[in-house]
Amino acid sequence: MEIIGNLIKSAIAVGSKLQNKEAPEKAQHEVLEDLLDSAKDTAFGKYYGFRQLLDQENLFEAFSKEVPYHDYDKIAKEWWNKTLEGKPDICWPGVCEYFAVSAGTTSSSKHIPVTEDMLESVRKAGMYQVLSLPNFKDLPETFFDKEILMLGSSTNLNQVGGHLEGEISGISAANIPNWFKRFYKPGLEISSIDDWDERVQRIAEEAKNWDVGSISGIPSWIELMLQRVIEYHKLETIHDIWPNLAVFTSGGVALDPYKKSFDKLFGKPVQYIDTYLASEGYLATQVRPETSSMQLICDNGIFFEFIPFEAKNMNEDGSIAADAKSITIADVEENVDYILIISTVAGAWRYMIGDTIVFTDKERAEIKITGRTKFFLNVVGSQLSVNRMDDAVSNINDNFPINIKEFTVAAVRENNEYIHHWYFGVEGDFTLINQEELKNYLDKNLQENNKNYKVARNKALKGIKISLIPADVFISWNDNKKNKGGQVKVAKVMKEEAFSEFEDFVKSAT
Repeated sequence: MEIIGNLIKSAIAVGSKLQNKEAPEKAQHEVLEDLLDSAKDTAFGKYYGFRQLLDQENLFEAFSKEVPYHDYDKIAKEWWNKTLEGKPDICWPGVCEYFAVSAGTTSSSKHIPVTEDMLESVRKAGMYQVLSLPNFKDLPETFFDKEILMLGSSTNLNQVGGHLEGEISGISAANIPNWFKRFYKPGLEISSIDDWDERVQRIAEEAKNWDVGSISGIPSWIELMLQRVIEYHKLETIHDIWPNLAVFTSGGVALDPYKKSFDKLFGKPVQYIDTYLASEGYLATQVRPETSSMQLICDNGIFFEFIPFEAKNMNEDGSIAADAKSITIADVEENVDYILIISTVAGAWRYMIGDTIVFTDKERAEIKITGRTKFFLNVVGSQLSVNRMDDAVSNINDNFPINIKEFTVAAVRENNEYIHHWYFGVEGDFTLINQEELKNYLDKNLQENNKNYKVARNKALKGIKISLIPADVFISWNDNKKNKGGQVKVAKVMKEEAFSEFEDFVKSAT
């Protein structure tokens, strides 16, 4: 088997060297041109005159002037509802056979088109990640012939009218190429089980028959799965049953809060690789071990635009101001928060995906996700983004004997004055933690690293409050909402009404 591993690794290394190293700016111009040309005869393309835009000297300027920004609600109401009804050639050529359904963090419910071209784009992005593996030089030769365990949502897609619905991870797994099935675990039979707990139980039962080299999924659900396998087989660590496990491909949420937990589950070092797979497409992946940043995939059917994440560019409801000016990858700057806008081979046009990003290396087109546009706490001018919150929580974990794995926060009124109330989901015993000291540390850290928060604390924001609860309560909350497993993300910022519902649940669960 090691000989096979050597052959596979050699083939990957050759493929990596043959990859197109075209500059991001040039690749993106070609993507935009191809998108407009492909969609010029669709209803959307005719409405916005794509044929005429293709004749313009400055294609991006003409495109950005003619086509408005869309969030999910806008494009779904005006265009995608027709696609969902089965009508052809609305935003992308042909009839859409798949829709990624998501509870969403920026909308109550989403049905996002997943075209055949988008599925091909996702497959190519996955291959791009595979071709980057030789950059991670510590991976053993044997790794390249091992199985890959992908823990996502069910591949048992729902037939609705003339299309199939499911989460993007389930749709992607249901369409894996034949050559990959030899490596794919838990296999189509187990991955089609709808009930998440039953699926994990079957994984635990079959685990001894697999030789897993890498795992992929959202950290919280991967952790629960590994714990179940270890418990079922009465192991010390997961490496007792999967000794060749060498890579964890993560995505969806910040990984750092989980690393302490994973250290307890792993018996040897594992290489973490971060990815950016959303319902709207596979946007970026980590390609080298020197950084945890991810490289935007600039030549794969997705055109990126960037809007500075500033108050003047946002409306109060969280949508983008109509006069906000976007820029291309050619004009971005490092260490600036941008709202990410995409146009894709699934018929998303100037679409606000809901994430904010920062470029850490412009030349390499490497980014980090810094938050969500609606996970932005600004009720009293504090302008707290999720990356500032994540940084503060990470600092708490580094300076207190505590492991906070999940959190949520809301601006709430007490005695007619606003405070920020934080709930921290903590692993292990937290009863001996000095909560007053922890609260003061959090407040001071946020003030030192966010000038708007500091100003707010001296004016309308009268204080903060923290509540420590078991991390499992967050999982139970998702389970209660029928959101267990898959691509689920815990809302980091809640409105008062949702926060009140969450508090009632916590009281009943603790």
